[in-house]
Amino acid sequence: MKLGFLTACLPGRTLGEIAAFAAAQGFEALEVAAWPALGDRPFTAAHLPLPEMTDRQTDEIAETVGKHDLAISSLAYYDNPLHPDARERAAVHEHLHTCIDAAAALGVPTVGTFVGRHPGRTVAENLADAETVFAPIVDHAGERGVDIVIENCVMEGWHPDGYPGNLAYSPELWEWMFSLGLYLNYDPSHLMWMGIDPVTALRPYVDRVRHAQAKDVELFPERRHRYGWPGIAVGRTDPWDVGWWRYRVPGRGQVDWPGVVDALHEGGFSGVLSVEHEDPVWGGTPDRVEDGLRIAHRTLRPLVTP
Repeated sequence: MKLGFLTACLPGRTLGEIAAFAAAQGFEALEVAAWPALGDRPFTAAHLPLPEMTDRQTDEIAETVGKHDLAISSLAYYDNPLHPDARERAAVHEHLHTCIDAAAALGVPTVGTFVGRHPGRTVAENLADAETVFAPIVDHAGERGVDIVIENCVMEGWHPDGYPGNLAYSPELWEWMFSLGLYLNYDPSHLMWMGIDPVTALRPYVDRVRHAQAKDVELFPERRHRYGWPGIAVGRTDPWDVGWWRYRVPGRGQVDWPGVVDALHEGGFSGVLSVEHEDPVWGGTPDRVEDGLRIAHRTLRPLVTP
């Protein structure tokens, strides 16, 4: 198993600058943010020259990462393939195909995304739609030797009432998406606030985990007694502010990291555990983000031996 991080936490840094920092801190891999451009959603970045990446640029990227003895573990494009707007949905699908081609050119084994959701349709209607939507995506990825990994993020901010906006948040839905030829980018933090034990949930499915993310979560149960599981309902100005939990870097929340890493090891996972830094305490400036990544590294390095 290798230790890496998702580059989206440093949107203003170049891939070369990030690679130099990662190597200096003892990381071994990068999960490279591959959105088409910086948008208004937090924790996205464009660290590859997509959609028009030339052969020369591909070689330069491989050289930039390789000279620091790093691997690219995955390309990250977490958007909504079931977007309710037809034009937006088509753009997401097109960029997913672009990411698959870029991953194949760079020798990257996986591309990460979401299942997503149309918030105006039922879960059953969305799942039926997804079976059609993902078939050509999975086929294209298979032809290029790339696996599509789905993060089990809830994406509550995509639903007008804070309900799940990404239909991949539970083991029940994992089994459904595996039947479509999709794999899991496992993140324990989302399971914790959903009331699912992350170690118990992981153990039966390690063989379907192609990539894993390390994000912690800090829970405030006393606030949940006021808001309930969906979070703030009155005066919720920020769709991502549930009000009774927040994401943290590993070591600053309540995830059982020895248990998670042990379950991955025991199940035979030999891929990359990638820190996903969305911690508001260790955010705000690139220097503080880097400090947060150092904290994560100190927490996980004793568990993920190089």
